[in-house]
Amino acid sequence: MKVPLNLRIMVLAALVLVIDQVTKRIVLHILPAIGDEQAVIPGFLRLVHWGNTGAAWSLFRGYNGLLALVSIAALVVLFYTRRHFSVHTLGGQISLGLIFGGILGNLVDRLRIGHVVDFLYFYVIRRDGGETGFPAFNVADSAICLGVGLLVILSWNNESTQPVPSEPKT
Repeated sequence: MKVPLNLRIMVLAALVLVIDQVTKRIVLHILPAIGDEQAVIPGFLRLVHWGNTGAAWSLFRGYNGLLALVSIAALVVLFYTRRHFSVHTLGGQISLGLIFGGILGNLVDRLRIGHVVDFLYFYVIRRDGGETGFPAFNVADSAICLGVGLLVILSWNNESTQPVPSEPKT
């Protein structure tokens, strides 16, 4: 049975959205207040409840409403231009499903609670006792990054397999 292209994208997007929202609900149950933290692997991983009103790495902090509009615009543009992103391949469908699901997951947070819930915080303890960490993130963020990375790889592979046009003879 042949699966329609858009159906595969929609099913994966829905799966990412559900996993993202379920994991965030679990974290909100365990860590109800913004700023709450719990060590999972001391010196390496903590579950945190951080509210992000900005974009990646808290850029544009405080612009939650504007970023919600940007998310909606991105969804619409990606949907209508999806045929330009190797949608005819399984890899293209997976990448778009991951991106759509990730954008939707964070958009639901922005509209429902006014910020994105970030909860995975990886860090290391330095010799001086301080810590150095990677910005906290969530399942939706991971899906977006994986989807974009896959699209880059697919476009790179497509470019390397395209024949080089010959120069016109004069």
